[in-house]
Amino acid sequence: MPLFIAELQIHELTHFSILDWVIVAIYLTISLVIGIYVTRYTTNMDAYIGAGRSVGPWLGVATMTGTEMGLITVMYMAQSGFTGGFAAFHMALIAGGATLFVGLTGFIVKPLRAHRVLTIPEYYEKRFGRKVRIVGGIILSAAGILNMGLFLQVGAKFIVAATGLPIDGNALIVVMTVLLILVLVYTVLGGMISVIITDYTQFVVLSFGIIVTTVLAIYTLGLNSMYEAVKTGMGRKGFDPTDPSGPFGTAYVTYQIIAAGLIGCAVWPTAVSRALAMESPEAVKKQYVLSSVSFTIRFLIPMFWGIAAYTFVTQLHPEQTSLFLGDNAIDDAGLYAMPAFLGQLLPIGILGLITAAMIAAFMSTHDSYLLCWSSVITQDVVAPLRQTPMSTAARIKLTRVCIVLIGIFIWAWGLFYEGSDRIWDYMIITGAIYFTGALVLLAGGLYWQQASRAGAMLGLIFGASAILGLEPIRISLINLGCFIFDANAIYWLEAITSSVVGLTSIGLTLIAFILGSLIWPDPKQYQTTNPANDIQESQ
Repeated sequence: MPLFIAELQIHELTHFSILDWVIVAIYLTISLVIGIYVTRYTTNMDAYIGAGRSVGPWLGVATMTGTEMGLITVMYMAQSGFTGGFAAFHMALIAGGATLFVGLTGFIVKPLRAHRVLTIPEYYEKRFGRKVRIVGGIILSAAGILNMGLFLQVGAKFIVAATGLPIDGNALIVVMTVLLILVLVYTVLGGMISVIITDYTQFVVLSFGIIVTTVLAIYTLGLNSMYEAVKTGMGRKGFDPTDPSGPFGTAYVTYQIIAAGLIGCAVWPTAVSRALAMESPEAVKKQYVLSSVSFTIRFLIPMFWGIAAYTFVTQLHPEQTSLFLGDNAIDDAGLYAMPAFLGQLLPIGILGLITAAMIAAFMSTHDSYLLCWSSVITQDVVAPLRQTPMSTAARIKLTRVCIVLIGIFIWAWGLFYEGSDRIWDYMIITGAIYFTGALVLLAGGLYWQQASRAGAMLGLIFGASAILGLEPIRISLINLGCFIFDANAIYWLEAITSSVVGLTSIGLTLIAFILGSLIWPDPKQYQTTNPANDIQESQ
């Protein structure tokens, strides 16, 4: 099917009206006013990136949910549900279970908060020295910026499909640009205080939107119809995530337990930044226990919407099937399917409110990520490299400049990146460049007295090997190896998946950290006391 025909049909699907545009405009205006208003409270770095460490458990739950259930989350989880059916639910169960485990045990996050650091690399310096902090900060910021490289593009695709704008380069570029400007304005001005306030607002609006949309989907389609659609169209792979013929598989599920589960809540900086802003270490544990429900829901509901979109297309509107399924489907059909479905499901007014909630979700994720990575560059790379201390004003100014530069980068990256990997897979792989080493260093540094600076540096370096799992790099290396050794490229492309590369990287990083610490222990003048004692003293 020619692309222009597919675009015309999608353009005609949505019910988006002038009233819906008015609702969206009002919400965006409120967000900008908040960002400008709270500028008066950003007087120092502790307030700008840590909200003064005065966030209570319930507000912490709301703001963490607001950040972690961004529009990018809704889109990639809906894509997983649309392509993987009910089998995708395994990721939601893993995320919720891991968050509950961290909340009950306080694993990593409680002792990290007790050390009263603003960023994870700041802890690296306390435990392993300044060089480890600088290298860790560089790897963290580079991986984090790369990780959010497709956020802007994916968010713009939702708005284009939901509102009925034409699916072409001009519309996408315009929407990306407008969204980026909005986010930059209030993030640069308000810092973490602005982030927390807007995240709370987004939490309230999105919670209402989730309930309304889910109820309407069930009422329109019926749970039995959704079950039958997946059973007929996908078979066993639509229910069993370990089915080798499906989009997941055993290695994928195993990697998700580590990446989407434990790391996603205990090590990922944008989630940990909320823990570091909590009023006490005990409040951190309570926050995570409460957040385990929302961490499950933030995966489960969008996946359910993706399954509903699949049912809607295949069962109620088969004339739309060729748009989203099969060889003639439009590019990124799995991403466009859910917003196109919502554009037909939701009535006028409600559609505008849900779209406003999704834009709020988009903004809440971007503001947190932009602030997180820019503050790491300032606090953990530039400031430690300087011979003279940086003033508070200089730190805030540099952080704001970095926010703008990162925004420009993700705008350009979203336009030019051509990998075909699923959005969730892309995020896991790019995030692994940082979190593979971070998990080992944080767990080792907090709970193992023999962990050394040499081991930490090796852990960071080996952890960065996860970048080999990024689709363009992985395919290029496999093809090169098969060309040199005259091997079967198809076989190795299927065998060496991104999940396999990720698991291998974690194993190598752990081995390098342990061996490096044992072979090159710290000199006595650099050795720390028992990490547990340090934690008790800092509390």
